[in-house]
Amino acid sequence: MRAGPSQEDIRRHNLGALLRHVHLGGPTSRAELTSKMGLNRSTIMALTSDLTAAGLVREELPRETGRAGRPSLVVRPESSRVYVFAFDVGPDRLAVARVGLGGTILDRREAVRRRGPFELEELAGMLAGFARQMRRKTRADTVCVGAAAAVSGGVRKGDGVIRFGPNLQAEEIPFGEELGRRLGLGLPVSVGNDANLAALAEHSRGVGVAVRDLIYLHGDVGIGGGIIAGGHLLGGHEGYGGEVGHMVVNPGGRVCGCGSRGCLEAEVGERALLEAAGKLGGGQHGRDAVRAVVDAADRGDIVAQEALKRVGDWLGLGVANLVNIFNPEMVIFGGMLREIYLGSAAQVRSRMALHAMAPQRERLRLRTSALADDATLVGAAELAFAHVLADPLEVLARVTG
Repeated sequence: MRAGPSQEDIRRHNLGALLRHVHLGGPTSRAELTSKMGLNRSTIMALTSDLTAAGLVREELPRETGRAGRPSLVVRPESSRVYVFAFDVGPDRLAVARVGLGGTILDRREAVRRRGPFELEELAGMLAGFARQMRRKTRADTVCVGAAAAVSGGVRKGDGVIRFGPNLQAEEIPFGEELGRRLGLGLPVSVGNDANLAALAEHSRGVGVAVRDLIYLHGDVGIGGGIIAGGHLLGGHEGYGGEVGHMVVNPGGRVCGCGSRGCLEAEVGERALLEAAGKLGGGQHGRDAVRAVVDAADRGDIVAQEALKRVGDWLGLGVANLVNIFNPEMVIFGGMLREIYLGSAAQVRSRMALHAMAPQRERLRLRTSALADDATLVGAAELAFAHVLADPLEVLARVTG
């Protein structure tokens, strides 16, 4: 006979749940927490007292409420004191942010990444250098409770190794281990696929808040995806789930970086659009080049319009397949796919009308990312905060002990 959870287990769970409410929802009154968590007022008071003593939250009187009687104290995250480092490694961009509890971006650095082989020591050294610059500017009483990175590639769940990343030219790279060593914080660096983390970000802080079933599609050089089902990310057995960019939509079509042909990435990605628009070559690439094609189409450029129509055709087919399989409530387009979708929405919807089954598409919402270019960085921050939200006092004691 298995024993039930101990009082300490229950307390740990409740501390994490309360901190999560404040972290994601912002300043929240004790009365609201009592209602949301289904606990009595004395328990909420004890939990907030523990988190306040640990320096994770603070309690304040609310602004004028307009109500008679004693006001309920408001619980706020200690955003300026407790923070994580979030890293984003894309084909063309490196970004680092210091993100406070509650999701506030306190400081950030960005740099252009030259396309080419993934030089582990050079990249890890640059990213760690940015983090050290930001850390030197913090107050003495601040504490870093985690670090995580979003990368454009397949990441092994257990150890943060980038197993494959054709658009980063990375394979079998122990990125998390090396970045953690360079940071020198005594903290592990979690690593996740950029589209998966952006899906989590949109689900927790973006256009997909309160949506339990959604698909996020991310475009950079290639196409990635993150799938939220029943409120949880589908990561797969080893963490490689969501590689929707390598779903074949056109057998015998364009060669993909993965070695296959006709993948969604090959038919919809940056190279396909620029080639169809006659813009491939001459050093033009990246999101600026994609935006230029979309802008040209808006101005009436026939070649650009035909290019978007072609790409939108394949994108719509890919989305229809995903909608038929997963029956999401929402599909979100992020990265360069924000621009591509906005420029080809009619074509995408036309394809879906032909190929998505009516029950699956009837109440489907198609949206663009609310977090825009920050979605992957915000997702990395949420991954870094996961440990402290699971066991707030233990994590804080470990990093400050």
